[in-house]
Amino acid sequence: MKIKSLLSVLLLFSASSLFAWNNDIIVSTPNTSLLLNAPKGGELKIVYFGEKIDNSEISQIYDSGIASHRAAYPVFGIDCQTEPALSVTHPDGNMSLDLEISDVTTAKETNATITTVTMKDKVYPFIVKINYKAYNNTDIIETWSEITNNEKKPVLLRKFASGYLPIRKGDVWLSHLYGSWADEGRLVQEELTPGMKVIKNKDGVRNSTTDHGEIMFSLDGKPQENSGRVIGAALCWSGNYKLSIDTDNNREHQFMAGINEENSEYKLTSKETFVTPELALTFSNEGLSGVSRNFHRWARVENKLHNGKKLRDILLNSWEGVYFDINEKGMDQMMGDISSMGGELFVMDDGWFGVKYPRKDDRSSLGDWSVDKNKLPNGVPGLVEAAKKHGIKFGIWIEPEMTNTVSELYEKHPDWVIHQSNRPLRTGRGGSQLVLDVSNPKVQDFIFSIVDNLMKENPDLYYIKWDANMSVANWGSSYLTADKQSHLMIDYHRGLRKVLERIRAKYPDLVIQACASGGGRATYGVLPYFDEFWVSDDTDALQRIYMQWGTSYFFPSNAMASHVSAAPNHQTGRIIPIKFRFDVAMTARLGMEIQPKNMTDKEKEFSKKAIEGYKQIRPIVQQGELYRLISPYDKKGVSSLMYTTEDKSQAVFFAYKLEHFCNQSIPRFTMKGLNPDKTYMITEMNVDGKPVFLDGKKIKGSILMNQGVELPLNSEYSSRVLKLTAL
Repeated sequence: MKIKSLLSVLLLFSASSLFAWNNDIIVSTPNTSLLLNAPKGGELKIVYFGEKIDNSEISQIYDSGIASHRAAYPVFGIDCQTEPALSVTHPDGNMSLDLEISDVTTAKETNATITTVTMKDKVYPFIVKINYKAYNNTDIIETWSEITNNEKKPVLLRKFASGYLPIRKGDVWLSHLYGSWADEGRLVQEELTPGMKVIKNKDGVRNSTTDHGEIMFSLDGKPQENSGRVIGAALCWSGNYKLSIDTDNNREHQFMAGINEENSEYKLTSKETFVTPELALTFSNEGLSGVSRNFHRWARVENKLHNGKKLRDILLNSWEGVYFDINEKGMDQMMGDISSMGGELFVMDDGWFGVKYPRKDDRSSLGDWSVDKNKLPNGVPGLVEAAKKHGIKFGIWIEPEMTNTVSELYEKHPDWVIHQSNRPLRTGRGGSQLVLDVSNPKVQDFIFSIVDNLMKENPDLYYIKWDANMSVANWGSSYLTADKQSHLMIDYHRGLRKVLERIRAKYPDLVIQACASGGGRATYGVLPYFDEFWVSDDTDALQRIYMQWGTSYFFPSNAMASHVSAAPNHQTGRIIPIKFRFDVAMTARLGMEIQPKNMTDKEKEFSKKAIEGYKQIRPIVQQGELYRLISPYDKKGVSSLMYTTEDKSQAVFFAYKLEHFCNQSIPRFTMKGLNPDKTYMITEMNVDGKPVFLDGKKIKGSILMNQGVELPLNSEYSSRVLKLTAL
């Protein structure tokens, strides 16, 4: 096969292009290619990233002048003008690296091919491997580095990015997410201009509560949802990160991403290898939504979201219903109510634990994971049995990485918290919360035991809500040695990953939600171990449209927990009709966050019908392909999106009115992702009153996509959900 390949190359290319071919490597997914130039003894360079190419097109990439010729992993020390992906200090004080390629290998996996380029320093026994993992069934290429010190003494890693990508300058726009508590996942889009753009997080625990470690580059001007060339990137790390885009006087934006090195320099001991997190890259010529679909498919199919192919249950969470006022009778009542409305799962939130220090508010008891028998005389087993009686499943809230100064755990193990020995403690939530030092193996064992003990006592426990409500405020570890204190924020998340791997090895079917002061852990750094995340503590349906729109850029619908809550809303005080609240929550994993006994009979009846309807469209929403249509950020007074099945036989369309004025002009709604040659039956879901005139109509896909439909949204908080079925 090698001889035949070489002969075909000789026939296809001229002598001038033959040299390039001998050194070129194509890393491809079904629709995307990354072209690398890797001459032995030379420097690894990125030539091209975009639509899929084959071997016959390599010379044309060079001949067209579009080849990049940028270092694929720039290092500091020889050419110091560009931003480095890697910088080190050798034991002799030398701060330079000069890498040359020594080997290129490929390895086949069941669902992917890994290309590894090994580079060695020309002077020092220092090795860097750059890996590119191309998936066979999804259009994602992951890249990461493996840095090995073969010197006799430690080498200081001062910067250690996961990956680098040059992006040609032009009318390039950046889309990324930012936010804060109760306002997470907000979208911002901006043109890239000269200078340095840095997106970072230094929370220590919750790395998406502010900025996000995922971005998109629109290469053809202002971002469009369903057209234009777009590059997407997502850093798969749960800790502090830094994404940077350097736009200087060369012809390219230099993008790189990795662990945030600030106060996290790493001493790499002799023979030790440092492995960076994966940076996932993708490309689509179908706009922002096309990149989103690539990420969503990768998450579901490649288990970047735990059990990503499974449908999620409809649940009631107790938090906004009763807050800390947990008791056995109240939990039984809420279980009976959600069961009667068609729900499938009840989750008891905070306030169920603590013996010496009962958990009555947020000021005590974290770490003391023993049932408060005054509240729950029959313990968790009694609640599991009560759930069975009502024909539903049971889940529970924990916050395993945290403790309070008022707790038995802290009294026994004050050395287990992150702290500085010669400074007073800075506490968090409730004036007493502290973060456990998860770099410590004893703490890792303790956290694992929390879940393990719950499961041993309650084998039928179905769901855990795993919370994390504090950032690192006392940077210091009594476990790590004095010379490795800067390792804390790396070793914390390595330790967390070890715990999660142990839990998943023993309990693969346990459903776990990642909650962190709301949406603080919407990240592919943890999602391989979690089934979903809590988008935000703000359950206001209007504000959720904006947050869930942004969050959907990178994360699939079955990862996004969206709950129907009370009116007035507990965060904003806004009074919104229950239909609108359901219509918003049904675009993700539907749940409720309410005290059912405070609902009217009419609200309960509507909820029952809505839940029944959601079960019909759940496979389309939770496993379908997302097409965002009219953005709430475009200020057109409305927003719309839709999901389609892969075979385009079914779809669900959502539309919302965001503001209400007299004589308001509502844009026509055009759909996407349908089969233009098929005719679709339209059925309105969640009807509250008279169905829309489109209900029961049969319209061809080409008309729905090219001409669209007029959709009356005549009152404040109007919303429509339409199911489309191909005839």
